[in-house]
Amino acid sequence: MIEFTHQNFLFVVPVATVFALVVAFIFSREVFSKDKGTAEMQAISDKIEKGAMAYLSRQYKTITAIAIIIAIIIARIGVNPAFSNYLNYKVAIAFILGAGCSMLSGYIGMRVSVSSNVRTSAAAVRSLNEAFKTSFRGGAISGIAVSVLSLTGLFVIFLIYSEWCDTMTHTLHSVVGFAFGASMAALFAQLGGGIYTKAADVGADLVGKVEAGIPEDDPRNPAVIADLVGDNVGDCAGRGADIFESTAAEIIGSMVIGLAVVKELNYSNNFIYLPLVIMALGLIVSIIGIYSVRLKGTTVFKALNSGYYIAVDLAILVVIFSCYHLLHNEIDKWYNFATAGVVGILLSLAVVYITQYYTGNHKPVKTIAKQSESGPATNVIMGLSVGLESTVVPVIFIVFAIILTYLLGYNAVRGGNPILGLYGTAIATVSMLSTSAFILAEDTFGPIADNAGGIVEMSNQSEETRNRTDKLDSVGNTTKALTKGYAMSSAALAAFLLFAAYFEIVGEYNNTSISDEMKHVVIGDPLIFAGGLVGAALVFFFAALAIRAVGTAAGEMVSEVREQFKDGKIMSGEKEPQYERCVDIATQSALRQMVLPALLPILTPVAFGLFYKYALPKCFQHLSPYAVGGLIMVATIVGILMANFLNNGGGAWDNAKKYIEEGNHGGKKSPAHAAAVVGDTIGDPFKDTAGPSIHVLVKLLSTICLVTAVLYL
Repeated sequence: MIEFTHQNFLFVVPVATVFALVVAFIFSREVFSKDKGTAEMQAISDKIEKGAMAYLSRQYKTITAIAIIIAIIIARIGVNPAFSNYLNYKVAIAFILGAGCSMLSGYIGMRVSVSSNVRTSAAAVRSLNEAFKTSFRGGAISGIAVSVLSLTGLFVIFLIYSEWCDTMTHTLHSVVGFAFGASMAALFAQLGGGIYTKAADVGADLVGKVEAGIPEDDPRNPAVIADLVGDNVGDCAGRGADIFESTAAEIIGSMVIGLAVVKELNYSNNFIYLPLVIMALGLIVSIIGIYSVRLKGTTVFKALNSGYYIAVDLAILVVIFSCYHLLHNEIDKWYNFATAGVVGILLSLAVVYITQYYTGNHKPVKTIAKQSESGPATNVIMGLSVGLESTVVPVIFIVFAIILTYLLGYNAVRGGNPILGLYGTAIATVSMLSTSAFILAEDTFGPIADNAGGIVEMSNQSEETRNRTDKLDSVGNTTKALTKGYAMSSAALAAFLLFAAYFEIVGEYNNTSISDEMKHVVIGDPLIFAGGLVGAALVFFFAALAIRAVGTAAGEMVSEVREQFKDGKIMSGEKEPQYERCVDIATQSALRQMVLPALLPILTPVAFGLFYKYALPKCFQHLSPYAVGGLIMVATIVGILMANFLNNGGGAWDNAKKYIEEGNHGGKKSPAHAAAVVGDTIGDPFKDTAGPSIHVLVKLLSTICLVTAVLYL
C-alpha cells in the first residue's frame, strides 16, 4: 500500500490537481461569461461547433472500436501462463482507460476552443487587450484541464493497481498499458485531425485565394467553415491528446527506470515517486506563469514569452526542491539529478528559441519571402532548404542534453552506475514537461485566435477589428510552431527513456539489468541492423501516407469548391455557398484515410518481432527483442529529424506568406504572394499532419513494445 508521507511528498499530487481545477473553473467563468457578439458571429460559430463535434463523434467511434479490439487481444494473450505476468486483463483495462482519457483530452480541447473563438471575436471589436486575454485564458482552460486529466488519471490508476497487484514491478508493468492506450488514441486524433484541417485549408486556399482571388476566410468560399472546423480538430483536439499522451508516457517511463534503480541499488520508492512530484509542482508553476501574462505596454509575443520565462524560472526551483526533498536521504549527490532536471528545462527553452528563429520573422522566413519574387519554384526550394537546415541545431542541443544528463546520473555514486545514468535522463525528460500546461495554453490560443479572425471576416466586421485578430493569429502561428518544437524535443528524450524502459522489462524477464540487455543492441550485427532499416523505412512510409492522405482529401475538396464556383452565382451573390458539403467531404476523407497510417506503427514492430522469433533459425531467435530494440532506436533517430524538418519547414513557409501579406515584396495579390501561397500549401501537411503525428509515432513505437516485449522473448 502506498502511503502519503512528508518524505515522499506524494500528497502534493492531489493538492496540485485540486488547485488547478479551481483555477480552470475561475478562468471558465471569466471567459464564458463574455458576450458572443452579433447574431452573424453566433451563427458562424454555431456552424463551426456543429461541424467540429460531428467530426469528433465519428472519429471517436472509430478509435473506440479499434481500442476494444486491441484490449481483447491483450487480455486474450494473457490467458497463456507464459505471458500472464506481462500481458493480462489488468493491462487491457489500463489500455482502455488510457485511450479513453486521451480522447477526453481531445474533447476538452475542442469544446473549449469552439466556445472561446466567438467570444474572442466579440472582444476584438472592443480592444486588442480584451481579445488577447479572452483567447489566451481560453487556451489556458484547455492546457490546465488536459494536464490535470493526465496527472490525475495516471496517479489514480497507479494507486489502484498498487493495491491490486502483488509487487511494484507488476504494478508498473500493468500501468504501462495506460501509456499505450494514450499513445494509440493520440496518434489517431492527431493524424485524423491533421488530415481534416489541411484538406480543408488547401481546398480553401488554392481555389479561394489563388483561383478566385478572394481573401482568406471570405464567406463566399464554400470551404471556409470546414477550414475553421479543421483548426479545432487538428490543433486543439489533436494537440490536446498529444500532450496528454506525452505526459503520461514519459511519467510512466521515468517510473519504470526508477523501479530499476530501486531493485538494483536497493533505494527507496522515492525514485519511483519523484516524476509524479515534479509534474504536480510543475502544474502549479505553469498556472503562475499563465496568471502573469499581461499585455500592458508590450506586444502579444513578448507578453507570452514573459509568462513562459516566469514558469521556467519557477520550474527550475521546483526541480531542485523535489530532488533534494525526495533524494537527499538516499544518495549523497542528489544535486546531480537536480542539475539533470535543469538541463532538461533549459533544453526546452533552447528549442523554443531555435523554433522562433526558423519560423518567426527572422532571416530564414524573410529569405523564403524574398525568393517568392522569382516564383513558386524558388519559394519551394528555399523552404525545403530552411526545413532541412533547421534539424541541425536542435539535434546538437538534444545530443548535448542526453550526454550531460546521463553522465550526471551515472556519476551520482562513486564509481558510476549506468542505471542512475538513465535515471538522470529520465528526470531531465520529466522536468522538461513540467511546464506543459503553459505550452498547451499557448498552443490552443493559436487556433482560437485563428477562428476568431475567420468569424470576424465572415461577419463583415471593421478593418480595425480584423487587424486585431490578425495580430493574434500571427503570434498564434508561431506559438503553434513552438509547441511542435517542444513536443519534438521532449519526444527525443522520451523515446530514449522509453527505449531503456523496454529493456527493463526484457531484463526483468531474463533476470538481468537494463544496461546488460542494451549491450545486445549491436548495430554492427546484420540482424540488428535490419531492424534499424525497418524502423527508418517505417518513419518515411508513415510520413508518405500522411502527406498523401492530405493530397487525396484536398483534391476532393478542390473539386467540390470549383464545382460550386463554376456557375459564378456565389461570386455574384445570387446564391449561398453550401458549407455543409465541404465539411462532410473533409470528415469522410479524414476518417477513411487515417486508419492505415495509424495502424502501421502498431502492427510493424509486433510483426517484425514475431517474424524474428518464429521464422529465423533457432540459433538466431534470441535476437528478436534486440532487433525490435534496433527498430525503435533508428525509428526514433529518423523520426526526430523528419519531424523537425516537416514542422519547421512548414512553419517557415506559412509565415513567409504572412510576411508578404503584411505588405512586403508586393503584398497581397502580387506574384510573390501567389508563389508564397503555393509554398504554404505544400507546407500545410508537413507542419500540421505528418510532423506532429511523428511525435506521437516515436513514443507509440516504444509504448507498444513495452507492452508486448514478452512476446519476443
